[in-house]
Order: sequence, then structure tokens, then C-alpha cells
Amino acid sequence: MENKTNYRPQQFNNEPYAIEHQINFQDRHIGSSDSTQSEMLKLLGVNSLNELIERAMPPVIISKKPFVLPKPLTETAALNKLKEISQQNQIYKSFIGQGFYESILPTVIQRNVLENPGWYTQYTPYQAEISQGRLEALMIFQTMIASLSAMDIANASLLDEATAAAEAMRMCKNLSADPNKNIFIVLDDCHPQTIEVLKTRSKPLGIRLSIQESYNLTINDSAFGILLQNPNTYGEIKDYSEIIALAKNKGLKVVIAADLLSLTLFKPPGELGADVAIGSSQRFGLPLSYGGPHAAYFATKDEYKRYMPGRIVGISKDRIGNTAFRLALQTREQHIRREKATSNICTAQALPAIIAAFYAVYHGPQNLKRIASRIHVLAQTLKLGLQHLGFLVTPENFFDTITVQINESCLQEILTLCEKYKFNFRIISSNKIGISVDEATTSEHIEKIWRIFNHDQPVSILNFAELLTRAKPSQPNIARQSAYLTHEVFNKYHSETEMLRFIKRLEARDLSLTTSMIPLGSCTMKLNPTSAMLPLTWPEFSNIHPFAPTSQAIGYKMIFHDLESWLCEITGMAAVSFQPNSGAAGEYAGLRVITSYLESINQAHRNVCIIPQSAHGTNPASAALAGLKIVTVRCDPNGNIDFQDLQQKVNENCMNLAVLMVTYPSTHGVFEEQIVDICNLIHKAGGQVYMDGANLNALTCISRPAELGADVCHINLHKTFAMPHGGGGPGAGPIAVAPHLKQFLPGHPAISKNYSLGPVSSAPWGNANLLVISWMYIAMMGADGLRKATASAILNANYIANRLSQFYPLVFKGRNNFVAHECIVDIKPLKELGIEVDDIAKRLMDYGFHAPTVSWPIANTLMIEPTESESKEQIDKFCDALINIYYEAINIKTGKFHPQDNPLKNSPHTALEACSETWKHPYSRELAVFPSSWTRSHKFWPPVSRIDNVYGDRNPVCVLK
Repeated sequence: MENKTNYRPQQFNNEPYAIEHQINFQDRHIGSSDSTQSEMLKLLGVNSLNELIERAMPPVIISKKPFVLPKPLTETAALNKLKEISQQNQIYKSFIGQGFYESILPTVIQRNVLENPGWYTQYTPYQAEISQGRLEALMIFQTMIASLSAMDIANASLLDEATAAAEAMRMCKNLSADPNKNIFIVLDDCHPQTIEVLKTRSKPLGIRLSIQESYNLTINDSAFGILLQNPNTYGEIKDYSEIIALAKNKGLKVVIAADLLSLTLFKPPGELGADVAIGSSQRFGLPLSYGGPHAAYFATKDEYKRYMPGRIVGISKDRIGNTAFRLALQTREQHIRREKATSNICTAQALPAIIAAFYAVYHGPQNLKRIASRIHVLAQTLKLGLQHLGFLVTPENFFDTITVQINESCLQEILTLCEKYKFNFRIISSNKIGISVDEATTSEHIEKIWRIFNHDQPVSILNFAELLTRAKPSQPNIARQSAYLTHEVFNKYHSETEMLRFIKRLEARDLSLTTSMIPLGSCTMKLNPTSAMLPLTWPEFSNIHPFAPTSQAIGYKMIFHDLESWLCEITGMAAVSFQPNSGAAGEYAGLRVITSYLESINQAHRNVCIIPQSAHGTNPASAALAGLKIVTVRCDPNGNIDFQDLQQKVNENCMNLAVLMVTYPSTHGVFEEQIVDICNLIHKAGGQVYMDGANLNALTCISRPAELGADVCHINLHKTFAMPHGGGGPGAGPIAVAPHLKQFLPGHPAISKNYSLGPVSSAPWGNANLLVISWMYIAMMGADGLRKATASAILNANYIANRLSQFYPLVFKGRNNFVAHECIVDIKPLKELGIEVDDIAKRLMDYGFHAPTVSWPIANTLMIEPTESESKEQIDKFCDALINIYYEAINIKTGKFHPQDNPLKNSPHTALEACSETWKHPYSRELAVFPSSWTRSHKFWPPVSRIDNVYGDRNPVCVLK
């Protein structure tokens, strides 16, 4: 193809080695060598990666401008530079509280879970048979939450406390018997960030917030629910029984946001009469991390389980009758119910939830209570000392947080002394200071606080040990009397030896990237570089409170600045917000940016969102949360958006068109030729274009979304930019926007009170700690490395498509019969033999592979994405496995295998079954469990056989009994 511009993309030729040459990171990241890639290219009939790109991509999408990023660094150089940046952060001891506390992560969990790719490189556990360890760990989390909150059922985590409150608000609205009721009451002593997120989320849903004082509460007849915080943001623990009784009498659903650790000492929400309990599990071992990632919790009554947002782990049984874990009640979720789903949540915070659960397992109920009691007594002691110094300290009943009244003239002196001792207090007002005690607080800290409030003079009259004996728990009528965490798992693994073995036992029941390729389409399961993961636990990044003065986080500011600059260069956009802490949260934030912009130009009536049939289920679910009306557009037989149908839908809705949501390249795995025309059509009708960045790995440093016509693009850092999927979370979904939308990016009250759009997450920069991973990845890859990674991903996908096409027909092909970075293969020919797509997915487990994406976006298909970091050897093994499975299916047709009792229908096969005394199948044990040469040298054994999903949904059990 002739390039008509002066700029020609750099060729993928290696530079000659120089004396000072060091191995580039890209050579480690990209799985196949240049010589191996040459073999793959030859099979495709092209001579180079450049030629492949020019033949596979429409010319109109290839950027005419070079991508300018810093020169790539070696792994060592990148780590050294990041260490210098990290040292610009200042570690203060924060007593700010407000939902975030310093905790102590047991090293056995840090070393063997948080820092272990055997735990952080898995995908969401849709293939339950090879995800049993993680599912069991999440079931422990659900059991922990349900037990501590005294509720019937809990989900497997949400994004953060503020968005969990918003999810609870929407659930209460959906549960309301009167759809016309539209007021949600929020007590004004809830955390400020929670109130602000509720404001953001309530507006497009037509919900009115009524923010009231608890002592002057009025329940309007139009109210459907109420949110209470206990302890509240100022530390007070309350007996809410009267308010709850009043609310129940008026037909309101009651939500209580509770500190999880406090529930070991004080009455839990379930015993107080709550319908929903929400909060954060951060203080169960998770570092502050400048705001995230931390797992929120959500618990409710059993009767409301089908209305509950997020993932739920349940118990079922496998083909042989053994107990097995699986994701339960999935028909409520976005990929099935789309805009009618209970939420748009796709990625949650699975890994942080697992860490929190293991924290509870390791400590057990008695040690958790000791930790909570120690915190409570230290806070009581702190209060007694300050009262002795003459200060008015409130509240009377509290857990870990007090409020100190001061003279306004004292504030500056206190702040100066805080600088001296490197302490952070919460400045509530010019005469009120909040102080929160946590697990990492010591008696020395308490004595220094007294000194700060005593003009930096020693408080010799105070005897810490004596005051400690006088500290008494809060009122007994709000003390917890019921047992909690009674299940064996919380009372067994308290020695490090036993905990280590427990963690390793569960790890061995999960297939991760440490085992083999995970070829999930649209999920981009690439290498998560070890060098990029190392800095996560550096104290300079992990020990900073999200509401600490920004002057203490200059290193983080440098990371944000660099990453924003790089992502703007990659996308062609003008600004980035890092606040969305998942891809679906990015979708929601991007749509709210667009609606805020439309309001500003007096176009608030525009409320139609056009979405292709092929879109992710999160797209229509996010649009519904943003208050938009969804109009669906058909796809043509080639998998592209049906341009005629799009024109018709645009014409029908031109006066009210707000936005088109489009994934590019499409979810069908092709580069649509008309993408620029599609965007122009939307713009001419007065709408905006939102581009779902799930497939950005097929564009990076070759094509810019902004140049295609996108106004907003969300970026899955846990896909394109090497952040782990974490077994279902955490992730990050920052949004990049065009210049006219920059002023409408989400704000946050901890940073500024002036913003057009309020916050979409609890913390100003979302899962801030994770951003260092993508910083490292881009810094080590550079523009040329990123471009080669993109081209290599496209090469790998086309190589797979070529090898498999004679056995499994390709559903869609793009330009010159090439696909993008993923391909969809049809299993309908095998369906005629009685083989279902699930049979192939489960049989792949016997070959040691995770299945591709199954029956999405097209039924009876496999959507395969290899990414650039997989080698030809691994890809060939995967292709060989699918080809072998094809011939196994053909053996049914020839009569060699029984139509029902065959290796595919009975897969996966477990070690227990293979070693049993009896073997009743008409095929050999060897064929069942060693179907290929590589399984003989290294075998991942599925721990359970085929799971009965129907049984699990008919008999839902979502906590350990």
C-alpha cells in the first residue's frame, strides 16, 4: 500500500548491537522472536509486520503523525527512575480516617498472594472448574462479610465504599413497591466522598437526595430508602434502632455503611434491622495505596439476592457429585440482561477481597477482636489525655475516631507541629480536628499527639499506662453479643505454616498465566511484567492516605502527569481522568462527561444512546445508569455496524441523539472500514462518540481513537497496558477526552470544591497504586515497542485464524480476509455431532488450557485473543489442542466414540476420577487425562469435574455453612 504522507511508521527491524547495548524489555515482553515471527508471517503470505498492518488495517485509521513517547528504558533503569520518583512522596503517619486506615498486611499473605502471579494473573472465574481456589477464597470473603454484618448473603466485592452506597441506593429504588417514590435520605454525617458520589449517581436516575441531620430527621412520603453511617464520619457509634423503626414504618429500605473491624465489638447492621450493609474491607490488611485498590463489601437479606449488584459465588456440585464453587445467579448481570441488569459491574476487586478474607482467616475471630479492642482502647486513651489537657473531645461513644474542639488561633500551631512529627490530622473546620486511630498506631504516636496539643511540651503529668487502665469500652447497649466467624476456616489456620499451606493449596486449584495461555477474546490476558509489579508494595506508594495533602504526594503527581501525557499521545485526546476504577466505571464516567457537556450547551434533552448489537453488555448497562435511552443498531453479515440501520436510527433520533457507544476494532474482531464515516454521521446529528477501549491493544501506537472521531475513550489499563486482571479485579478504566470535554472530567471534594461533574469513586485518583504498573510498562516499551506489541498481537491472532480455519470456520473476516487482534471461530459444524461449545471449553482444560470467550458475542462460537506476549510454541500447542478436539468430535461421527459417553462430554477429567478403582468409560484413562504430549510432561489437574450450573442456581448457597 502506498503511503501518501511524509511520515512512514518505523520498520520493525532490530538495531545492530552496540558495546553499550542492553536487552530491551520489549524483547522479553513479546513472546516470539523476529525469526519465529518470520515463519508465522510466511504462513500468512506477508513479508513483514509492516505489510501485515497495511493489509489488515483500513488506510484511513493509520495515524499520519508519529507517536512521540520517551525513549524506552531497560527494566533496571525504569525501576531506578521510578524509585527516584517514589522518593518525592513523603510518608506521614495519617490519622485522617474517613474510611481509609493504615493496616498491617501479614507477610505470609503479602509474599504468597499479593506478590504472587499465581494469584494475580487469572481472569474472572467464568470457567469454574479451573478456578476453584479463587472461588473458594471469594466464598470465604462472602462468608466473612455476611457473618460480621449479620446479614444473610454478601457478594464477592464491589469497587469502593462510595460506589457501593450508590449501588445500594439503586437497589433500594428497584425494591420499592411504589415506582414513583424518588427520594433517598442520606444522613449528613456520612463520609463526604460517599455523599458526593451519591449526588453524581442519583441525578441521571431521577433520584433526589435528601441530606438531613439525624437529630432532626423528617421522612418524606416520597422516600424509598435511607443511608446511615455507623460509626459516622466523625467517629460516633450510634444506636439507630429508633430511626430504623421509623424508616421501616414508612416503608423505607435501610442501608448502613459500617466499619468492618468495628463489627467485632459493636452491634452489626443485621441486628439493627438493616436491609443492606455496605462498607470497605480496606483495613483488613490492605495498604492505603493513595486510595486503592480496596475491596468494598455489600451484604443484604436473602430475599433480595436477585437484586444484588456484582458477582456472587455459590456452591453447586460437579458431574460426580463433589462440592464445587461457581459464579451464581449470573442471569442478573450485564452480559445477559444488558440495560436491565442489576448493575454495570464487570470488574470488581477480587484480589483485594481475597487478601481481606485471608487476613480474617489468619487472625481468626479472637485476634480480630483483639486488634479492634486495642484500637478502641488506644482511642479512648487518646481522648482521656486530651480531655486532661482541657480540650472538648467528642463523641461519647466511638470506635476509633474522635473530634477535638480547638480555638481557631491554635490551628496553625497544630499544623506546624504536625509537619515536625510528620502527622496528618483531618481538618474538619478551623476549630475542629478529627483523629482516627488504626492498627498501626502505637503508644508513642498517642504521646506525640498529646505533645502536639500541648504546644510541643512533654506531658509529664499524663501516664500512658495509667490512662490505659481507665479507658473503657463504649456503652454496653451497643456492644455486640452475638458470635461471628464461627466457620472452621476462620478458626484453623493461625500458624504461619498452616496459613502458607492453605494459601498454596488454593493456588494449586487455579489455572493462571503461570500455567498456560489464557486466550480470552476481548480480555487481553497479556504478560503482567514482574518489574512493573514490584513497586506496588514500596512504602513510598503504598503508605499514603488518599486525602493527605497533595504536597506529600509529589511522586504520585509525577506518575499521573507522565501517564496522562503518554495516554493523550497514544489516544490523541486532550486530558485524562484516572478516577474510574474499572472499565465499566470508565464507561459510566465517560457517558456522564458527555451528558454534562450537553447540559452546558443547553442540549440536556439529548438522551438517546445508540449501541450496536455486538457491544459489551456493560455498554447498555452503563448507559442505563447514566439515564440514557438505549437504541440498538444491527450488525451486517460481515460483523460490521449496519450503516443503513445506523442512518435510520440516527434520523429517527437526531433531535435527541446524545452519543454512540462503539468498540473499535469491533467486538467481532475486525477493523470496520466505515468507522470514520460512522463518527462523522453521529457528529453531524449533534451527538458525541464514546469509544470503548477494550480492544485498544489492536490500535496502540498505530491508530489514535481521536483521529477516528472519538470524543471520549476509556482505557482498560488491565488489558492494553499490562495491569493484571487479578482474578476478576482490581482494574482501572481511566477516560481520555477531547478538548471540549476536558472541563467536565470528574472532580473530587478532597481536591477542589469546584467541578462540573462530581466524583465517580471514593478516591480522587481511583486505584492510584495500580497506575505505577502501566507507567512502568509504557516507560519500558516506548512508542516503537508498543507499536510492535500491537502488530505482534495482530500477527498472533491471524496465525491462529489461519491454522484453525480449516477446522473451525471463521465467523468474521476484515480487510483482505485478515482479522484484528482476535478472531471468532464457529463450532456449529461440531454442534451437528451433538458437541456443544461448552464441551470444547471443558475439554481444553484436559489439555491444560483456559477456554477462550464462549458464545459471546455470537452463540456457539469461541472468541480467541492470544495477545503479543504469547510465543509461537504456546500458540501452536493451543491450536493443536483445538485441532485434536475437532478430531475427537469427528470420532463420534465415525462411531469410534459414544455420542454421550466420550472425552468431550465428560470433560474435564480429574485426577481422582482417573485414579479410581473403576473406569466405566469406553475410552482410556490415558486419552482422558493425557490427550497430548505436553500434558505428560506437565499437567494441570482440574480439581473438580463438570459443574452442574442449573443445580447451583436452583439451590443457591452463597456462604459457607
